[in-house]
Amino acid sequence: MSDSRTTDFTGRTVVVTGASSGIGAAAARRFAALGATVAVVGRSHQKTSAVAAEIGAEAHLVDYGRLDDVRRLAGELLARYPRIDVLANNAGGFFTSRQESSDGHELTFQVNHLAPFLLTNLLLDRLTEAPNGSRVVNTASVEYRKGHLELDDLDRTRSRYRWREAYAAAKLATVVFTRELARRSQGTGVTASSFHPGSIASDVARDSAMMRAIMGTRLVKAMMATPEQGAEPLLHLAGTPNATAVNGAYFDRLEREEPRNAQAVDTELARHLWERSAELTGLPATTPG
Repeated sequence: MSDSRTTDFTGRTVVVTGASSGIGAAAARRFAALGATVAVVGRSHQKTSAVAAEIGAEAHLVDYGRLDDVRRLAGELLARYPRIDVLANNAGGFFTSRQESSDGHELTFQVNHLAPFLLTNLLLDRLTEAPNGSRVVNTASVEYRKGHLELDDLDRTRSRYRWREAYAAAKLATVVFTRELARRSQGTGVTASSFHPGSIASDVARDSAMMRAIMGTRLVKAMMATPEQGAEPLLHLAGTPNATAVNGAYFDRLEREEPRNAQAVDTELARHLWERSAELTGLPATTPG
Protein backbone atom coordinates (compact mmCIF):
# COMPACT_ATOMS: atom_id res chain seq x y z
CA MET A 1 0.00 0.00 0.00
CA SER A 2 1.13 3.56 -0.60
CA ASP A 3 2.37 5.92 2.08
CA SER A 4 -0.49 8.33 2.76
CA ARG A 5 2.03 10.99 3.76
CA THR A 6 3.49 11.23 0.26
CA THR A 7 0.70 10.29 -2.17
CA ASP A 8 0.02 13.20 -4.52
CA PHE A 9 -3.69 13.90 -4.99
CA THR A 10 -3.19 17.05 -7.05
CA GLY A 11 -5.89 17.33 -9.69
CA ARG A 12 -8.10 14.74 -8.02
CA THR A 13 -11.44 15.37 -6.36
CA VAL A 14 -12.27 13.59 -3.12
CA VAL A 15 -15.73 13.49 -1.51
CA VAL A 16 -15.57 12.83 2.23
CA THR A 17 -18.82 12.26 4.12
CA GLY A 18 -19.04 12.63 7.87
CA ALA A 19 -16.33 15.27 7.52
CA SER A 20 -17.58 17.74 10.12
CA SER A 21 -15.49 16.09 12.84
CA GLY A 22 -13.53 12.98 13.78
CA ILE A 23 -12.08 10.68 11.13
CA GLY A 24 -13.82 12.51 8.29
CA ALA A 25 -12.44 15.91 9.26
CA ALA A 26 -8.96 14.45 9.74
CA ALA A 27 -9.14 12.76 6.33
CA ALA A 28 -10.40 15.94 4.65
CA ARG A 29 -7.44 17.86 6.04
CA ARG A 30 -4.95 15.24 4.85
CA PHE A 31 -6.44 15.00 1.36
CA ALA A 32 -6.33 18.78 1.03
CA ALA A 33 -2.72 18.88 2.24
CA LEU A 34 -1.88 16.31 -0.45
CA GLY A 35 -3.33 18.54 -3.18
CA ALA A 36 -6.86 17.21 -3.61
CA THR A 37 -9.99 19.23 -4.20
CA VAL A 38 -12.11 18.11 -1.26
CA ALA A 39 -15.89 18.13 -0.96
CA VAL A 40 -16.49 18.38 2.78
CA VAL A 41 -19.82 16.68 3.53
CA GLY A 42 -21.43 16.78 6.96
CA ARG A 43 -24.62 17.23 8.93
CA SER A 44 -23.68 20.17 11.15
CA HIS A 45 -23.65 23.51 9.32
CA GLN A 46 -21.28 25.10 11.82
CA LYS A 47 -18.79 22.23 12.05
CA THR A 48 -18.84 21.34 8.35
CA SER A 49 -18.37 24.94 7.30
CA ALA A 50 -15.50 25.36 9.77
CA VAL A 51 -13.61 22.35 8.40
CA ALA A 52 -14.20 23.48 4.81
CA ALA A 53 -13.01 27.01 5.55
CA GLU A 54 -9.91 25.68 7.31
CA ILE A 55 -8.76 23.73 4.23
CA GLY A 56 -10.05 26.07 1.53
CA ALA A 57 -12.79 23.71 0.39
CA GLU A 58 -16.55 23.79 -0.05
CA ALA A 59 -19.02 22.56 2.55
CA HIS A 60 -21.96 20.37 1.54
CA LEU A 61 -24.68 19.64 4.08
CA VAL A 62 -26.76 16.47 4.29
CA ASP A 63 -29.04 14.66 6.70
CA TYR A 64 -28.67 10.90 6.21
CA GLY A 65 -31.95 10.43 8.04
CA ARG A 66 -33.71 11.69 4.88
CA LEU A 67 -33.06 9.91 1.59
CA ASP A 68 -34.42 12.87 -0.36
CA ASP A 69 -31.63 14.93 1.17
CA VAL A 70 -29.09 12.34 -0.03
CA ARG A 71 -30.54 12.70 -3.53
CA ARG A 72 -30.26 16.48 -3.27
CA LEU A 73 -26.65 16.17 -2.14
CA ALA A 74 -25.80 13.88 -5.05
CA GLY A 75 -27.24 16.41 -7.50
CA GLU A 76 -25.27 19.18 -5.83
CA LEU A 77 -22.01 17.23 -6.05
CA LEU A 78 -22.58 16.28 -9.68
CA ALA A 79 -23.29 19.90 -10.58
CA ARG A 80 -20.21 21.18 -8.74
CA TYR A 81 -17.49 18.62 -9.52
CA PRO A 82 -16.85 17.54 -13.13
CA ARG A 83 -14.77 14.64 -11.86
CA ILE A 84 -14.83 12.56 -8.68
CA ASP A 85 -11.83 10.32 -8.04
CA VAL A 86 -12.48 9.18 -4.49
CA LEU A 87 -15.72 8.73 -2.57
CA ALA A 88 -15.07 8.20 1.13
CA ASN A 89 -18.30 6.93 2.68
CA ASN A 90 -17.32 7.74 6.23
CA ALA A 91 -20.54 9.08 7.78
CA GLY A 92 -22.15 6.77 10.32
CA GLY A 93 -23.42 6.41 13.83
CA PHE A 94 -25.61 4.40 16.15
CA PHE A 95 -28.70 5.01 18.23
CA THR A 96 -29.22 3.37 21.59
CA SER A 97 -32.99 3.22 21.18
CA ARG A 98 -34.89 2.24 18.07
CA GLN A 99 -35.60 5.24 15.88
CA GLU A 100 -37.11 5.49 12.42
CA SER A 101 -36.00 7.80 9.66
CA SER A 102 -38.42 10.03 7.81
CA ASP A 103 -38.39 7.30 5.15
CA GLY A 104 -39.65 4.73 7.65
CA HIS A 105 -36.41 2.78 8.06
CA GLU A 106 -34.55 1.87 11.24
CA LEU A 107 -32.15 4.79 11.57
CA THR A 108 -28.89 2.95 12.30
CA PHE A 109 -29.39 0.85 9.16
CA GLN A 110 -30.28 3.87 7.03
CA VAL A 111 -27.44 6.09 8.22
CA ASN A 112 -24.77 3.40 7.92
CA HIS A 113 -25.96 1.53 4.85
CA LEU A 114 -28.93 2.80 2.87
CA ALA A 115 -27.78 6.42 2.64
CA PRO A 116 -24.21 5.64 1.49
CA PHE A 117 -25.56 2.93 -0.82
CA LEU A 118 -27.81 5.51 -2.44
CA LEU A 119 -25.14 8.20 -2.66
CA THR A 120 -22.62 5.81 -4.18
CA ASN A 121 -25.04 4.67 -6.86
CA LEU A 122 -26.07 8.24 -7.71
CA LEU A 123 -22.41 9.21 -8.15
CA LEU A 124 -21.36 6.01 -9.88
CA ASP A 125 -21.42 7.31 -13.45
CA ARG A 126 -19.20 10.23 -12.45
CA LEU A 127 -16.84 7.86 -10.62
CA THR A 128 -16.68 5.67 -13.72
CA GLU A 129 -15.56 8.68 -15.77
CA ALA A 130 -12.49 9.38 -13.60
CA PRO A 131 -9.54 9.32 -16.03
CA ASN A 132 -7.27 7.14 -13.89
CA GLY A 133 -9.90 5.05 -12.17
CA SER A 134 -11.72 5.87 -8.95
CA ARG A 135 -11.94 4.52 -5.43
CA VAL A 136 -14.88 4.01 -3.10
CA VAL A 137 -13.64 3.63 0.47
CA ASN A 138 -16.21 2.66 3.08
CA THR A 139 -15.72 3.08 6.82
CA ALA A 140 -16.85 -0.17 8.42
CA SER A 141 -16.25 -1.54 11.91
CA VAL A 142 -14.82 -4.66 13.50
CA GLU A 143 -18.32 -5.04 14.93
CA TYR A 144 -19.35 -6.54 11.57
CA ARG A 145 -17.98 -9.84 12.87
CA LYS A 146 -20.94 -10.07 15.29
CA GLY A 147 -23.54 -8.90 12.77
CA HIS A 148 -26.39 -10.84 11.22
CA LEU A 149 -28.58 -9.72 8.34
CA GLU A 150 -32.18 -10.79 7.89
CA LEU A 151 -33.18 -9.66 4.41
CA ASP A 152 -36.87 -9.75 5.28
CA ASP A 153 -36.36 -7.72 8.46
CA LEU A 154 -33.63 -5.18 7.74
CA ASP A 155 -35.55 -2.58 9.76
CA ARG A 156 -35.57 -4.84 12.84
CA THR A 157 -39.29 -4.74 13.60
CA ARG A 158 -39.77 -8.40 14.56
CA SER A 159 -37.70 -8.64 17.71
CA ARG A 160 -36.58 -6.60 20.66
CA TYR A 161 -34.31 -3.77 19.61
CA ARG A 162 -30.70 -4.08 20.74
CA TRP A 163 -28.55 -1.24 19.53
CA ARG A 164 -25.30 -3.21 19.44
CA GLU A 165 -26.91 -5.84 17.23
CA ALA A 166 -28.36 -3.15 14.96
CA TYR A 167 -24.98 -1.45 14.62
CA ALA A 168 -23.15 -4.74 13.98
CA ALA A 169 -25.67 -5.68 11.28
CA ALA A 170 -25.38 -2.27 9.64
CA LYS A 171 -21.59 -2.51 9.52
CA LEU A 172 -21.85 -6.05 8.18
CA ALA A 173 -24.00 -4.55 5.43
CA THR A 174 -21.15 -2.11 4.72
CA VAL A 175 -18.70 -4.98 4.21
CA VAL A 176 -21.16 -6.95 2.07
CA PHE A 177 -22.03 -3.86 0.00
CA THR A 178 -18.34 -3.16 -0.60
CA ARG A 179 -17.69 -6.65 -1.92
CA GLU A 180 -20.77 -6.58 -4.16
CA LEU A 181 -19.90 -3.12 -5.50
CA ALA A 182 -16.43 -4.41 -6.34
CA ARG A 183 -17.93 -7.38 -8.18
CA ARG A 184 -20.47 -5.34 -10.10
CA SER A 185 -17.95 -2.65 -11.04
CA GLN A 186 -15.28 -4.92 -12.48
CA GLY A 187 -13.91 -3.47 -15.70
CA THR A 188 -15.34 0.01 -15.10
CA GLY A 189 -12.32 1.53 -13.36
CA VAL A 190 -14.21 1.80 -10.06
CA THR A 191 -12.80 -0.16 -7.12
CA ALA A 192 -14.11 -0.47 -3.58
CA SER A 193 -12.62 -1.29 -0.19
CA SER A 194 -13.75 -1.10 3.43
CA PHE A 195 -11.89 -0.75 6.71
CA HIS A 196 -12.13 -0.69 10.47
CA PRO A 197 -10.47 2.51 11.73
CA GLY A 198 -9.78 1.24 15.25
CA SER A 199 -11.32 2.50 18.47
CA ILE A 200 -11.45 6.22 17.83
CA ALA A 201 -12.39 9.20 19.96
CA SER A 202 -15.11 10.50 17.63
CA ASP A 203 -18.73 11.64 17.43
CA VAL A 204 -20.11 8.22 16.47
CA ALA A 205 -22.24 8.26 19.65
CA ARG A 206 -23.34 11.86 19.24
CA ASP A 207 -27.05 11.01 19.49
CA SER A 208 -26.77 9.34 22.91
CA ALA A 209 -26.17 11.64 25.87
CA MET A 210 -25.01 8.73 28.01
CA MET A 211 -22.53 7.44 25.41
CA ARG A 212 -21.27 10.95 24.73
CA ALA A 213 -20.56 11.37 28.42
CA ILE A 214 -18.75 8.03 28.64
CA MET A 215 -16.68 8.54 25.49
CA GLY A 216 -15.89 12.10 26.48
CA THR A 217 -14.13 11.16 29.71
CA ARG A 218 -10.39 11.66 29.91
CA LEU A 219 -9.77 7.98 30.69
CA VAL A 220 -11.73 6.68 27.70
CA LYS A 221 -10.12 9.20 25.36
CA ALA A 222 -6.70 8.13 26.58
CA MET A 223 -7.51 4.53 25.65
CA MET A 224 -8.62 5.43 22.13
CA ALA A 225 -6.74 6.31 18.98
CA THR A 226 -6.94 9.80 17.51
CA PRO A 227 -9.09 10.69 14.49
CA GLU A 228 -5.85 11.25 12.56
CA GLN A 229 -4.83 7.66 13.25
CA GLY A 230 -8.30 6.48 12.33
CA ALA A 231 -8.02 8.24 8.98
CA GLU A 232 -4.79 6.47 8.01
CA PRO A 233 -6.43 3.38 6.44
CA LEU A 234 -8.76 5.61 4.44
CA LEU A 235 -5.82 7.57 3.02
CA HIS A 236 -3.91 4.37 2.26
CA LEU A 237 -6.82 2.72 0.45
CA ALA A 238 -7.58 5.89 -1.51
CA GLY A 239 -3.98 6.24 -2.62
CA THR A 240 -2.70 2.71 -3.12
CA PRO A 241 -1.31 2.45 -6.67
CA ASN A 242 -2.63 -1.08 -7.23
CA ALA A 243 -6.31 -0.58 -6.52
CA THR A 244 -7.37 -3.88 -8.07
CA ALA A 245 -5.31 -5.72 -5.43
CA VAL A 246 -7.59 -4.38 -2.68
CA ASN A 247 -10.82 -4.39 -4.66
CA GLY A 248 -13.57 -5.75 -2.44
CA ALA A 249 -11.17 -6.18 0.48
CA TYR A 250 -11.72 -5.40 4.15
CA PHE A 251 -8.94 -4.01 6.32
CA ASP A 252 -8.62 -4.00 10.09
CA ARG A 253 -6.68 -0.76 10.40
CA LEU A 254 -3.81 -1.29 7.93
CA GLU A 255 -3.97 -5.08 7.84
CA ARG A 256 -6.05 -6.94 5.30
CA GLU A 257 -8.45 -9.38 6.95
CA GLU A 258 -10.32 -12.25 5.40
CA PRO A 259 -13.89 -11.63 6.64
CA ARG A 260 -14.70 -13.39 9.92
CA ASN A 261 -18.42 -13.65 9.32
CA ALA A 262 -19.92 -16.21 6.96
CA GLN A 263 -22.49 -13.71 5.68
CA ALA A 264 -19.70 -11.31 4.65
CA VAL A 265 -18.60 -13.72 1.92
CA ASP A 266 -22.03 -15.04 0.95
CA THR A 267 -22.33 -14.01 -2.71
CA GLU A 268 -26.01 -14.85 -2.90
CA LEU A 269 -26.75 -12.75 0.18
CA ALA A 270 -24.72 -9.89 -1.31
CA ARG A 271 -26.77 -9.97 -4.50
CA HIS A 272 -30.05 -10.02 -2.61
CA LEU A 273 -28.95 -7.28 -0.20
CA TRP A 274 -28.08 -5.07 -3.17
CA GLU A 275 -31.45 -5.72 -4.77
CA ARG A 276 -33.32 -5.10 -1.52
CA SER A 277 -31.33 -1.92 -0.82
CA ALA A 278 -32.06 -0.69 -4.34
CA GLU A 279 -35.76 -1.33 -3.77
CA LEU A 280 -35.71 0.56 -0.46
CA THR A 281 -33.91 3.55 -2.00
CA GLY A 282 -35.81 3.67 -5.29
CA LEU A 283 -32.93 2.55 -7.52
CA PRO A 284 -32.90 -0.02 -10.33
CA ALA A 285 -31.83 -3.35 -8.85
CA THR A 286 -29.57 -4.13 -11.81
CA THR A 287 -27.35 -1.04 -11.57
CA PRO A 288 -24.43 -1.35 -12.09
CA GLY A 289 -23.53 -4.32 -14.28
